[in-house]
Amino acid sequence: MRTAVVGAGAWGTALADLLARNGHEVTIWAREADVVETINDRHENSRFLRGATLAPAVTASGSMSEVVDGAELIAYAAPSHVLRSVLRQESGAVSRDAVLVVATKGIERESLAIMTDVVREELPDRGIVALSGPSFASEVVARQPTAVVAASRESGAAVLAQAAFSSKTFRVYTHDDVTGVELGGALKNVMAVATGMAEGLGLGYNSRAALITRGLAEMVRLGTALGANPATFAGLAGVGDLVLTCTGLLSRNRALGAEIGAGKELEEILSKTETVAEGVNTTQSAHALAAREGVEMPIVDAVYRILFQGFPVRDAIGSLMARELRSEQDQ
Repeated sequence: MRTAVVGAGAWGTALADLLARNGHEVTIWAREADVVETINDRHENSRFLRGATLAPAVTASGSMSEVVDGAELIAYAAPSHVLRSVLRQESGAVSRDAVLVVATKGIERESLAIMTDVVREELPDRGIVALSGPSFASEVVARQPTAVVAASRESGAAVLAQAAFSSKTFRVYTHDDVTGVELGGALKNVMAVATGMAEGLGLGYNSRAALITRGLAEMVRLGTALGANPATFAGLAGVGDLVLTCTGLLSRNRALGAEIGAGKELEEILSKTETVAEGVNTTQSAHALAAREGVEMPIVDAVYRILFQGFPVRDAIGSLMARELRSEQDQ
């Protein structure tokens, strides 16, 4: 099958490598000329996935129309804050019959839309699939066993994506709860920032476990308000991705939170990295979405106050512990 990947960060590159090793023709679009060059000349994305040898069949191009023209499956892996603008480039070249796989995790800040809805607005009348789950790019490209979900309202699109990406080391389950799968993938990044902050303060495993568990409760609360199935958050795109991102040493969001907890300023941290920690943008979106829906999300609120209002991390942890006593179960 002719496939395309739009976005040559670590995750997009890993997906392109996976498709190529599964026997598909794949071209990846990269904005950066040096990324195109190193992928084509050395089979390596030396900027975003250094040290990983890519399948020789992976080719790269800086021309969007060249990449998407004629593709039967297109995977979008651009950061959430630029996904809409990327979709608008050469949108006329995207086939009406193409299945669009959304590998971006986030909530658009301006519209508060999940990523599949952004794609549906810009490229309507196509099969759209959300690909999400616990999956560090470097481990996927190293062919370490990984399991994710492909969620779609169109069962045929989900099955096609499942078949395209599944391999001996990459297992894909289908799902029909797109909202739950997408919210799980987006909100876990905020919780990872929170657990990183606790780590930066020198707090231990008790604190981490409490934040992960209560963070999951907040995710379920917002997801249910938006029509998601609560059971989705007990799966790979929920608790699976949450645990990985909150505890894994490869997590950019956990690492960013740890630096904040240790006393560094957000602007200083962001100025020193090219990679995107989606939890920063998603904190703003989740905070606004919770306010719009009237949903209580104290951990999201605390992270928002720390990142954007200068609230001290230690005081935020204290305020979470001092909240009114209540039942663990939502009434």
